[in-house]
Amino acid sequence: MLQVTTAWRETYPGACLGLLAVDGVVNPECHERLETRKSELEELLRAQYRTREELLACGPVNAYREYYKRFGKTYPVLLQMESVAVKGKSFPRTAALVEAMFMAEVKNGLLTAGHDLDRIEKPLTLDVAADGENFTGIGGREQATKSSDMLMRDGAGIISSILCGPDHRTRITAATTRALFVVYAPPGVDRPLVEQHLGEIHANVKLIAPAATLEYQDIIR
Repeated sequence: MLQVTTAWRETYPGACLGLLAVDGVVNPECHERLETRKSELEELLRAQYRTREELLACGPVNAYREYYKRFGKTYPVLLQMESVAVKGKSFPRTAALVEAMFMAEVKNGLLTAGHDLDRIEKPLTLDVAADGENFTGIGGREQATKSSDMLMRDGAGIISSILCGPDHRTRITAATTRALFVVYAPPGVDRPLVEQHLGEIHANVKLIAPAATLEYQDIIR
């Protein structure tokens, strides 16, 4: 399913990428079982992390912080975790399939992108960016990549990168029936945690679409 460039392997030894493809999904605006699970997760996070310092002690968070620091950036998932766990805010409301991904992302601290698999054009490639490559991000905003940022391309262009997020063309919509979830894991994020994370995304998706089937799952190193 995925090609990996030499440039990616040489730039990020010890990194990995998790892939989860699910068929037969649905994407309603809201789903009762997911809302229940969301409330349970909010309580779990608030019990687990009471201060920002406790969040900063989380292993995968520090691996991402080091990655973003190289580019002069702040890890956005850390801010989302802090918002829910420490500041007591609720998960932001969005379509259910995206929420299923986001819930696992905030629980585990692992950066994840979601795509409509039917909108992806072959071949799919894991690569690193050249400075100033461009693509249209979510909401139609033009994104310019940073040299060496980890990213994925399909046959038509960049579909997501760590720093810029997912693209607009392959975004998950209300019409999505096949979804691809991509977990970017820089060096320092353990493979077992990526496996657990993929499993939790799949379980959240099954709350919304019990008949959904696992089409593909793998971890690339």
